[in-house]
Amino acid sequence: MRYAFVAAERAHFLVRMLCRVMDVSISGFYDYQHREERPDRDAQIRVDLRKVYMASRNTYGRPRLVEALRRKAHTVGHKRVSRLMHEERIRGRSKGGFKPRTTDSHHYLPVARNLLARQFSIDNPTPTWVSDITYISTKEGWLYLAVVLSIQTRQILGYSLSDRMPDDLVENAFLNAWSACSGSSGVVFHSDQGRQYASSKFRLALAKKDFTQSMSRKGNCWDNAVAESFFATLKREEAYGVYPSKRLAQLSIANYIHGFYNSSRLHSALGYRSPNKYARVLRQAAK
Repeated sequence: MRYAFVAAERAHFLVRMLCRVMDVSISGFYDYQHREERPDRDAQIRVDLRKVYMASRNTYGRPRLVEALRRKAHTVGHKRVSRLMHEERIRGRSKGGFKPRTTDSHHYLPVARNLLARQFSIDNPTPTWVSDITYISTKEGWLYLAVVLSIQTRQILGYSLSDRMPDDLVENAFLNAWSACSGSSGVVFHSDQGRQYASSKFRLALAKKDFTQSMSRKGNCWDNAVAESFFATLKREEAYGVYPSKRLAQLSIANYIHGFYNSSRLHSALGYRSPNKYARVLRQAAK
């Protein structure tokens, strides 16, 4: 404040006299003036950093922010972005808090072999979809979310939300995915051993579409890690609280999947590309 006063009044009084009155050194004042006149080399980076962070729904941490800024032609490293995040009070949504859980596998229905065998790489040559069910908390009660996700693109191909756990919850998610993919066939469909997946009705639905069923080992959630990882991301970035209503939960989750996760969220397994963009790359490469 004292240096600022000297700068404001220097047109009317000698700098030496102003510094003596304000009890500051002349050299200190000129150092201050030099700092004020020096341009902020990070100014545009700060602007883009805030834009990227807001576009990520305030979820991106340092790795994704670094990648996003580099794509905007900024030469930045992790240390520089960490410093700017601290100065701008930006924090990524922290991991943790989600405990994987399998669906009800206590039944006597037929169980498929584990064909996936933890081959989760996007380079897996066998077209593979994975599926699972999670619970969404609202003040009006629980919602049940079933998703179908592609191993190769990490896209959410289809999903189904219900305020009950009907037997056709996973079938609806599967049929939504099948329709979105223009009637795919010859695909491995992997899930846990949940009753909904083992039901004769669902097994018949897969067979009719020429899908081969695969299941995790009993009680081993890590055999379905890609689906579990998506749910962990969903619970961290979107469904981390209790929704006021079921309707708001449905709208919010739909917006997250279609308006952010598939379309623009940078995915580390895809070389920090969005699932939709990576899917386009695969389609172009196949032509």
